[in-house]
Amino acid sequence: MSLELDQFRFKSWFCCVTLHKRLSLSEPWFVKYRGNTNDKQWWVWVSLSAFLHPRALVGTMSPAIALAFLPLVVTLLVRYRHYFRLLVRMVLLRSLRDCLSGLQIEERAFSYVLTHALPGDPSHILTTLDRWSSHCEYLGHMGPVKGQILMRLVEEKAPACVLELGTHCGYSTLLIARALPPGGRLLTVEWNPRTAAVAEKLIRLAGFDERTVELIVSSSEEVIPHLRTQYQLSQVDLVLLAHRPRRYLRDLQLLEAHALLPAGATVLADHALFPGAPRFLQYAKSCGRYRCRLHHTGLPDFPAIKDGIAQLTYVGPG
Repeated sequence: MSLELDQFRFKSWFCCVTLHKRLSLSEPWFVKYRGNTNDKQWWVWVSLSAFLHPRALVGTMSPAIALAFLPLVVTLLVRYRHYFRLLVRMVLLRSLRDCLSGLQIEERAFSYVLTHALPGDPSHILTTLDRWSSHCEYLGHMGPVKGQILMRLVEEKAPACVLELGTHCGYSTLLIARALPPGGRLLTVEWNPRTAAVAEKLIRLAGFDERTVELIVSSSEEVIPHLRTQYQLSQVDLVLLAHRPRRYLRDLQLLEAHALLPAGATVLADHALFPGAPRFLQYAKSCGRYRCRLHHTGLPDFPAIKDGIAQLTYVGPG
C-alpha cells in the first residue's frame, strides 16, 4: 500500500471517529459501509458520508471538524465538475425555466427554431438546435458527434423500415429521415403528448410527410406488440433505442418475442454508457443472438463525460 493512501486512510478514519464521538452516536455508523478498504474511493465515500451525515447538519459539529472536510469536498467538486455543471444545467436551471415560462424545454427550443432556422432544410434545423443547446439551454439531445455515427450507420444499412423508440424533440428523427433510402419508412414512438406535439411540428417543418415519418404517441411497451397488426410493420431493419435506458432490455426482448427482428437487423442504443444500460449490454453480449460493438463518444457540450452508442447486429434466435 502506498504511503499516500495510508495517510489518506488514517485522516479519513480519524475524522469519522472524531465525528462519531462528537455526535455521541450509539454505534460507529461509518463501519457499516462495505468496500475495498485499500481503495481510495472507499475512503472518499466514508469521509463525504461523515460530512453529510444528518446529525452533522444540525449544528452539533464544531467548525474545526467541518473545515477539516472542506478540502475533500472542494477536491470532489473539482474532480467531478463536469457532472456538477451537467446537474446544474439539466436539472436545476431547466426546472427553474419550466416554472417561470410554463413551457417544456422542447417547446422553448422549437420557438427558437421557428425564428432562426430555414423551413424545409433539415440540416439547418439540426444546426440551430445544436446552437441553442450550446448557448441557451442544454437540450440533452444526441448532438452532432453521435449524429454523424447514426447517419453513417443508416446510410450503410439502407433500411427499408426504421423504428425509433424515444422521439424526444425530433433531433435524431431528422437525422434518420435524412439518411433513409428512397421509399424508406420511419416509425418514431414518443410517450409524452406535449413532447410529441413539438416533435411533430419540427418533423413537418423540416419537410418530411407522414408517408416517410410517422409519429406514434404511446409507450413503447404498448406499441411493439401491435406493430404488425396496426402499423403493417412485419419486420424492422433498424431500431434506435433513445428513450429510457432502463427500458432498453425490456423492449429488445419484446421485439424478439414478436419476431420483429430479421437476421442482420441492427439495434442501436443511445446513452449506453451514461447514464448507462448495463443489464441491456450484459444481455446482448451473453445471449448469443447479437454481435456487439460500442461507439465511444462524449455528451454534447460535455465531452469529458464519456458516453457511447451500442451497435447490435441480430444474428438469429440462436
